[in-house]
Amino acid sequence: MNLNHLAIFQAVAASGSVSAGARDLHISQSAVSKQLGEFEKTLGLVLFDRLPRGVRLTEAGTLLLVYANRLFAIEAEAESALGDLQSLARGRIAIGASRTIGAYLLPPILAAFRRLHPDVELSLKVDNTKAIEAQLLAGEIDIGFAEGTVSSEFLDYRVFAQDELVVIASATHPVRAHAPLALSALTQNPLLMHEVGSGTREITEQALAAKKIQVRPAMTLASTEAIKQTVATGIGLGILSALAIRTEVEAGILAVLPVKGLRMLRPLYRMQLKNAWISPSLRAFLDLLEKPAI
Repeated sequence: MNLNHLAIFQAVAASGSVSAGARDLHISQSAVSKQLGEFEKTLGLVLFDRLPRGVRLTEAGTLLLVYANRLFAIEAEAESALGDLQSLARGRIAIGASRTIGAYLLPPILAAFRRLHPDVELSLKVDNTKAIEAQLLAGEIDIGFAEGTVSSEFLDYRVFAQDELVVIASATHPVRAHAPLALSALTQNPLLMHEVGSGTREITEQALAAKKIQVRPAMTLASTEAIKQTVATGIGLGILSALAIRTEVEAGILAVLPVKGLRMLRPLYRMQLKNAWISPSLRAFLDLLEKPAI
């Protein structure tokens, strides 16, 4: 079905005459008559009874008008929705983040974006770095945030912040008396670590390997909160992002232990599929990230 023909049919039906329909469409009356004739011939049905003054819908025309009105209403709705998307009156951003970034760095950024664009829906999935990369590659999220090293040629990685990993212990742990610690203290005390696949663990193992230190975790825990709570019991040491332990250090629950000759800095990456389309909502989110205060 020719949509141009359908639009001409609808205009004539709405105005009640060929001449009025032509005037509303800003085309000649003869062009409208010709197009209507072609449309009726294509359909094999008469849509209008031609009267001395104006036209009247036939049964076929009455039926078709219902669908024409519905179709063009949907078209108008689609145009309005796309306009809303462009103006950020609607939209959706699916975000994936590693645990440290998702729990301790992104929340104030998400809150700031929400205040600026309350009609854009935000969703956040928190997982380890490998899982976030996999979700991006599968098209399940629009943007990812993680620590760790670059591993996929299909993703674009950009540093958006810096972080430091620190050794922590319970505020009452006896090892605090020996701070700053020797590197050997990391092998002499039980060490609690994230699971394999975690960016925090990957950076930790790389930094210790560079110092020729190999450690076997006494306990592997799947969340930062679990590591903090367990370390707070005094059972061993942990290595976590400085971002993650601010509250506990200020409350006197955990303590940061300097280690001689060891400083573990890491970049934090934002990740996107290479050459992927950036929606207006995502562009606004990226603009917010790039502001100096973020």
